[in-house]
Amino acid sequence: MDRELAMELIRVTEVAALASARWMGRGQKNEADEAATNAMRRMFDSVSINGTVVIGEGEMDEAPMLYIGEKVGNAASPEVDVAVDPLEGTNILAKGLPNAMSVIAIADKGNLLHAPDMYMEKLAVGPKAAGRVHLDDPIEVTLRIVAEANNKKVSECVVIILERPRHKKLIDAVRKAGARVRLIGDGDVSSAISTAFDDTGIDICAGIGGAPEGVIAAAALKCLGGEMQARLVPEDDDEYQRCIRMGIADPKKILSMDDLVKGDDAIFSATGVTDGELLRGVRFYGGDRAETHSVVMRAKTCTVRFIRAIHKLDRKPYPFLSFPA
Repeated sequence: MDRELAMELIRVTEVAALASARWMGRGQKNEADEAATNAMRRMFDSVSINGTVVIGEGEMDEAPMLYIGEKVGNAASPEVDVAVDPLEGTNILAKGLPNAMSVIAIADKGNLLHAPDMYMEKLAVGPKAAGRVHLDDPIEVTLRIVAEANNKKVSECVVIILERPRHKKLIDAVRKAGARVRLIGDGDVSSAISTAFDDTGIDICAGIGGAPEGVIAAAALKCLGGEMQARLVPEDDDEYQRCIRMGIADPKKILSMDDLVKGDDAIFSATGVTDGELLRGVRFYGGDRAETHSVVMRAKTCTVRFIRAIHKLDRKPYPFLSFPA
């Protein structure tokens, strides 16, 4: 993959963020997601890749665009796998809450796990604790390991967990161990990535969330030197067999970073839609001007770039942006 691809991908997440940001707080998550998806798909036509969507908006008969198997890009090479979430946190945006983002991850063809749309158990940590944790360890053990790695007391550690009934035992165990809990309504990708940045204050991301989001987050953590371990959680035999059909021979095995994202290279781009620990959301300044805040990173070079951009929305490349009245 060419290093210039990083800047091309930022433009794609920027335009998806711009398209969805004006829906913030309007309670219309489907309209916001549609706006982000349409803008992202249109912008992909300008990207110099021969990409195949392996994680997207659903199967071909479920999504009109950015569906699994769809070809994106305008070049014959490089051939890459593409994982997208045009609006990560549709409920978050609809309610005007923090940490909605537009995200993309790409890797060489065949290097991203083709994760089925089902639940996945996940454990994510930052670079200092990478290689020292295990998904099957009790959370009390993981907390001690991560606290030592991060030169903290257990009581100073924060575990970010989706607020769901299925996580009651996990939440109780974290609190009993003396650590702190940050509960979130949505936002699997941003939660996992936050473990790799000291200034977010997040040490561990744990619990069960979406499998596609797990692969996207793993790509980001690969760029950052962090670690994710995961295991699919098929809810019935139909989902189990779907894993087999998608090439996952043992759906119940622990998936390492190299299972989730093979090879030594990946590129991840995210643009904030609403304010979060990692990225600021879109700001509209009037006069058709808007500001975005993005991060782009590459595993091969371990480079992380934060980019603040000012956009004039009545100029190219934004003719296809449509906003609510």
